[in-house]
Amino acid sequence: MAAVPSIERAAHGVTSSAVLDFLKRPKNLLIGGKWVPAKSGKQFETINPANEEVLALVPEGDKADVDEAVKIARQAYEEGPWSRIGPHQRARYLLKIADLLEQHADELAILETLNNGMAISLARGMASGAADTFRYYAGWATKIYGETNPSDPSMFNYTLREPVGVCGQIIPWNGPIAMLAWKIAPALACGNVSILKPAEQTPLTALRIGELLQEVDLPPGVVNIITGFGETAGAAIAAHPDIDKVAFTGSTEVGKLILQASTGNLKRVSLELGGKSPNVIFPDADLENAIPTSLFGFCMLSGQVCCAGTRVFVQSDFHDRFVEHLTRYASNVKAGDPLDASTTVGPLVSREQFNRVKGYLDIGKKEGAKPALGGEARTGKGFFVDPTIFTDVRNNMQIAREEIFGPVASVIPFKDENDAVLQGNDTTYGLAAAVWTQDISRAHRIARALKAGTVWINCYNNIDPISPFGGYKQSGIGRELGKHSIELYTQIKSVYAKL
Repeated sequence: MAAVPSIERAAHGVTSSAVLDFLKRPKNLLIGGKWVPAKSGKQFETINPANEEVLALVPEGDKADVDEAVKIARQAYEEGPWSRIGPHQRARYLLKIADLLEQHADELAILETLNNGMAISLARGMASGAADTFRYYAGWATKIYGETNPSDPSMFNYTLREPVGVCGQIIPWNGPIAMLAWKIAPALACGNVSILKPAEQTPLTALRIGELLQEVDLPPGVVNIITGFGETAGAAIAAHPDIDKVAFTGSTEVGKLILQASTGNLKRVSLELGGKSPNVIFPDADLENAIPTSLFGFCMLSGQVCCAGTRVFVQSDFHDRFVEHLTRYASNVKAGDPLDASTTVGPLVSREQFNRVKGYLDIGKKEGAKPALGGEARTGKGFFVDPTIFTDVRNNMQIAREEIFGPVASVIPFKDENDAVLQGNDTTYGLAAAVWTQDISRAHRIARALKAGTVWINCYNNIDPISPFGGYKQSGIGRELGKHSIELYTQIKSVYAKL
């Protein structure tokens, strides 16, 4: 396997051996606590985007497998031990999962990098963050309260906050470990059961975490993992009449299809979708922080993040100076071997994504935008695109309107505060935004005015499980993380008792 030397450089021998052993083992679906092949017998290849080598064969689950998982999950929820487990025991399960994720963090990070292409430093951070997410929600398991309501003296009125039931959870390829934790941890904390479908491009860490879940003796059927394609397994989850809730992270286009499919039984839906986030730079910004952080804002995970700061708005009289500094700094960053600890930008996840980004580079130039840096996709093995910075961009250009999902930024001038807000909000999306200024009053004015679910002031891409994450407009429905995700995974019952 071509990646073996890189794996050995990235980890000590024990971890390298664990990763290679996992890659060699046959892969199956996790249904009802057992590893089983897809009913169709079909498999598909999952590859290393850095060298295009096949990493493993993965079962191609479809509607029949989803049906089986739903049946077993429903039994675990209604009849099995999970429905009789108290909140303290649920908390202990989540804490055990967090400990295992932490113990295997390096192994999981290497698997994530091999399958996704993200820089190993970022993958390690995401693996650590996943453990933090499970620990955070372990605390919530014992704090999901109902209320006692003031009522007529002859009536006792109270509410119960109860689990939703069987949850279908569809996660994307751009942060599988983190997204798995964001979905499964709150679902289990609230007493639900889960059917998880990882993206077809990046199924490996979900399958390995499935093995770790078995080590904590989680009751069978509480977490089920179906690998397969969105058009088959994902569609079956979205439309299934016995799934009570579906959570999806991915593109806005697919989110709309999931919302339509959910109407059959009016299941609950939460969606964390696309973005075209404005990163607003004022002349008084601290350049020592703003320059590297803005680069990170559009190059993190090779730009394949929904909250990437790909529209960089710079005040007109500061525009040229900022572009000069950003271009000079970014020129030292090249996409490279993601298992090398010094790499900050790895490959794109797939040939399809590589061709998409390459197409947008051509579109930008045809629209009249000028690449101050980059502008070309690489040739050869692996799906590598170096950081690209476009200038002479207008906010109505296609590269400024549509989600590229690559390390590509558009630098757009603005005249004043009002213009920055107007242009920043002139998008169908509203996931995230940032503002850079040392004027604290201006920072908070703009943070209030920008229509986005998250606004960063003098920083970018800071995410903590204590704080909600989600979008305005077509960037989604609902909030993940923080206490607000408890609302996604519980329902309220009012009880009236005549005294």
